[in-house]
This record gives sequence, C-alpha cells and structure tokens, in this order.
Amino acid sequence: MSPGSSHAGLKTLSRTPAIISLVVLLLSIVVLVTLTLVQTRHSQVIPPGLKYGVVLDAGSSRTTVYVYQWPAEKENNTGVVSQTFECSVRGPGISSYGDHPQDAPMAFEDCMERVQQQVPAPLHGSTRVYLGATAGMRLLRLQNETAADEVLASIQSYFESQPFDFRGAQIISGQEEGVYGWITANYIKGNFLEKDLWHMWVHPHGVGTTGALDLGGASTQITFMAEAAGALNTSDVVQVSLYGYTYTLYTHSFQCYGRNEAEKRFLALLLQNSSADTQVTNPCYPRGYRVTVPMGQVFNSLCTAQQRPASYNPLRSVIFEGTGDPWLCWEKVASIFDFRACHGQEDCSFDGVYQPKVQGPFVAFAGFYYTARALNLSGSFSLATFNASTWSFCSQNWAELPLLLPKFDEVYARSYCFSANYIYHLLVQGYKFTQETWPQIHFEKEVGNSSIGWSLGYMLSLTNQIPAASTLVRLSIPPPTFMGLLALFVATALLSLAILSFLCSSARTEKRSEHALEHTVDTD
Repeated sequence: MSPGSSHAGLKTLSRTPAIISLVVLLLSIVVLVTLTLVQTRHSQVIPPGLKYGVVLDAGSSRTTVYVYQWPAEKENNTGVVSQTFECSVRGPGISSYGDHPQDAPMAFEDCMERVQQQVPAPLHGSTRVYLGATAGMRLLRLQNETAADEVLASIQSYFESQPFDFRGAQIISGQEEGVYGWITANYIKGNFLEKDLWHMWVHPHGVGTTGALDLGGASTQITFMAEAAGALNTSDVVQVSLYGYTYTLYTHSFQCYGRNEAEKRFLALLLQNSSADTQVTNPCYPRGYRVTVPMGQVFNSLCTAQQRPASYNPLRSVIFEGTGDPWLCWEKVASIFDFRACHGQEDCSFDGVYQPKVQGPFVAFAGFYYTARALNLSGSFSLATFNASTWSFCSQNWAELPLLLPKFDEVYARSYCFSANYIYHLLVQGYKFTQETWPQIHFEKEVGNSSIGWSLGYMLSLTNQIPAASTLVRLSIPPPTFMGLLALFVATALLSLAILSFLCSSARTEKRSEHALEHTVDTD
C-alpha cells in the first residue's frame, strides 16, 4: 500500500467520529426543543375548582337558605358567584323565638341536611356559612336586647356542631340590607360583568345601573346611583367597590314600613279612630270577610307601641269586618305616612327623610313583586294599569278571591288590597315616581336562577375577603421524568459538542504538521 492511500484511509477514519458526534448533537437539540414545546404548550391548566358559601336570610317573617358557588380564582378580587340551591325554613322568622330562643335552630335541620348534600363533602370544612338577620331582629334588639342576644347565641351554638365553617349570626343594618339588595339586582342583570367574544369576563361598556326597591315584612329599602355625591351631605350616601369600579349610592331603610308592620300600624289606626272597641270596619279587607284578632297581635311591636289604647289588654279580641271600599282604603292608608314633614321639598320622601330625585330603571322585589302578582301584573306596566288593577281587586268580595289568586292563603289574600294601596303611596307620594317614571319600575322575583334579595349581594361582598386559590398546571410529562430527560440530552449534547471541538482541534493540528512536512520535502 502506498503512503498516499494509507493517509486517505486515516482521513476517512477521523471523519467518522465527527459525523457521529454531529448527528448526536443535532438529535439532542431536536429532542430538547421537542420536550420543551410539549411540556409548555400541551400542559393542562387546571382551575383550582369551586368554592361554596351559604347565606341564611333571616327575615322578619321567615328564613331562607341560599347556597352559592364561584370559581376559586376570582375576577378583580370579587368572585363570580351563582346561586345553586334555595331552601325555605319552616316556621316564622327567628325574631319570633324571643321567648324561647333554644327552639330557634330546630327549624333549620331539614334545610341544612339538604345543604350538606348540595356541597361536596370534602369542601364542608372550607365552606363558610353566614346568617344575616334583618328588620325583625333589629326590632327585637330594640325591644329586648337580651332576648335578641339569646336567639343569636342559640343559633351560634347549633352551627358550631355543623361540619361547615360558620362565621357568625349577625343583625345587619337597614343600610347594609339596601346596599346588598342593590348589588344583587345589578349583578344578576349583568351590569357589573359580561363575557366577551373570547369568553372572558369584562366590565360592560356604557351599561348603567338599576335602582333597587325592597319591601320586607318589617322594613323597606330604596337604593340607587346618586349624582353629584360630593354635594350630598348625608349619611344615606355610601360608596361600594366591586370588580375594580366604585359606585356612589343613595340608600335609606324605613323601619316599621315593611308590609307586615305597616299593616299593624294601619289596624291600630282603625282602632284609634273607631267609636267601638270590639268590632271595627276595615275598608281594605274584602266584603264578606270577618276575622277575630287578639289586641296583642296588633300592639306587640315597637312600631305600634305608642298607639296602644289606655284599656290595652293583649288577650282581648277585636273583630275586623271587611267592607271592600277601594276609595276609603286608599284614603286611610295614606295616613300611615307623614308627608307633611317634607313641607313640599322636592328632595324629601316622607317623615322628613332626605332623598334625591329618582332616576333610571328600578327593580322592585320581595313584597312589591308578590303584591303585583296578586293583581295579575308582573314586569313593567303603567301607573294607570296598576291603579285600575288595584281598584278592581279591592272591589271583589271574599268568596271571589280564591278564583283570582294563583295561590290562596287567607293571611295574604285578605291584605293584598291594603298592600297595593300602601305601595302606591310609598312609591308615588313618598319616593315621587310619576306617570312617566313608573314604567321604569320592573316588578321581579328573580333573574335566571338567582333570587333578587340582599343575600347574594352579601355573598359577593364577603368574597372580597376570601383569598383566591392559585391555578394548578398539570404537565404532560411528570416533572421528575422531564428533568431526567432534560439532563440526559443536555449532557449528550455537551459531550457531542466536546468531541466535535476535540476532533476539529486535532484536524487543525494534523493539517499544520502535514504542511510543515511538505515544506521540508520541497526544500530537499
């Protein structure tokens, strides 16, 4: 074999490791890029799941339990909450247990058993439960603070034995009740959030807000957006921050102007103005209706305490006989309000209470809705329609009412005429709604699957204090395996690069040696 052919063979041999190292390096780089892309682009982002909250709306006449849920990650620090369950507690409101507070929690048993079925068992311990008591308990606290505290303590003790995270039984203020009702109405109407084309929650552009009118058993609330808030020097103006926006609201709660307490005051007024004290005519009760009522049932409240007659005996009975007189009913119901205290001021409702001019749409719920439904009305309608329906209903005799009402209950049926006239005076003469602005009132019970009331707004506000959970990322390749493969192919790539560097260096050295040898031969 000649020296030339031997040298060519060595060159071929030296190229082989270089080619192999280059191929291994390229393959390692491809694998590393592929692993990274798979791990980042095909990993599954897992939301932290759902959180649950329970609110007990302890009203003056009954308690209702609501279950809410929301994603554990939150929008602008406020959870996107939806109602999933509703349960009406049997029996009267908790304020009626003042004489036997230990019995108050017993009525909750059935509803709370059903709540345990609605909330996944692993989440019971982290599900917060709140009880908010409204005007009925506010009155009981004013009348007998010890009894009110004992009722709340009994409820507290009961819920401490439940598997949930109970955060206390509280009596909320009338102002809070009004604000929370406003939040609920606007939330479920989509005035705070909406989904865009990419299914992301965004603040709706150019959308206004809706005022809220709430009529409970012991109090009534009005809440709406207030203009020129800086000029309103009143405690009835509050600011609410939700989803990154701040809203300035006018809100006022009228204690003793709930439907039940207002009717007690009306009956007390009829007794005061009657010459007879055992049988009294009631123009708001239907013709043909008679009912015997113990005086204690009328005067057992702080709202009527000052109207008690000198000969008051709580066990003494009075017969109320209905005359079904629409005009006289309308006239006498007006006397419940003190409109003279405003002295013709435009920015005053009644009883001397400041109120800016109502503006924009309103939603009227709770007692407002149920009274309108009894008149076969719902949604929005004209004031003339409301008045005509009221007149027609109040003209019916007692025997005809079961045929008119979708659900007949004696206690409610006998009082719808009073309620309708009461609503007229409250909204028209009190809040100053006119023929032009009345159609902007929408009488509604719920929107979608969510009831309109203060409890959802309460839950929304409380979620600001509940920390958001972090989202989880489920990787396509388990982290240990991914790190192992990453280390392996990085090492392989570095080794291949080192071999290539060595071979290149050796090739350059060999080339210089050959050049020197050729130069020596030429010189000889």
